[in-house]
Amino acid sequence: MEKYFLLEPDSTRGGRGHGVVFENAKRLVDPPRLVLRPHEGGIPKFKEVPRLVYSPAKGEPPEDLEGGMSGYWLVSKRLKDVFEKTDPAGFEFAECDYRLADGSSGPTYFLCDVVRVLDAVDEEASELNIEISDKYYAGKHYSFSGGARLSFRDEVVGSAHVFRTPYSGNYIVCDRVLHDAIVDAGIWSAARSNGIWFIDAANI
Repeated sequence: MEKYFLLEPDSTRGGRGHGVVFENAKRLVDPPRLVLRPHEGGIPKFKEVPRLVYSPAKGEPPEDLEGGMSGYWLVSKRLKDVFEKTDPAGFEFAECDYRLADGSSGPTYFLCDVVRVLDAVDEEASELNIEISDKYYAGKHYSFSGGARLSFRDEVVGSAHVFRTPYSGNYIVCDRVLHDAIVDAGIWSAARSNGIWFIDAANI
């Protein structure tokens, strides 16, 4: 049975994707940065509440997990509740002012970031491309292009259920506990992803 997964928005579902417009993102970004999420991660104190507007012309209503929000995920309240209950120290959130096309308030959504970083990949036991270069923020990069098989050092992961590695960019790793909590909450199933995709980390 799979022990660790890559957790990400479901890019396999097809269609137009979500139609949520981050209306005030540019006012929240501190130049010269182009995206809101800082290199070190986390959610800083914003100048104003993130304002999102659903545009039917641009896509479908958001599901429980969406990407592309100036470096952050967009998550529903029910998914946030699972995240917080399972691993509260692993995430940070910012509630959004989410509006429907007619200007009325929509369901509650949050910007979300995974803030725990663990150097937990067992490089010797894994099969992956490791690129060493000063062009990478951390000086090293794990490339999963062409596939990879990741093994993790359990003594480093400890009691954590979600984390980033210093060398894998935006990839998020979760364990079986968080996977099962999302399934048990009725948010993900093999028949309906609700925007969530799990990839077996041992067979990327």
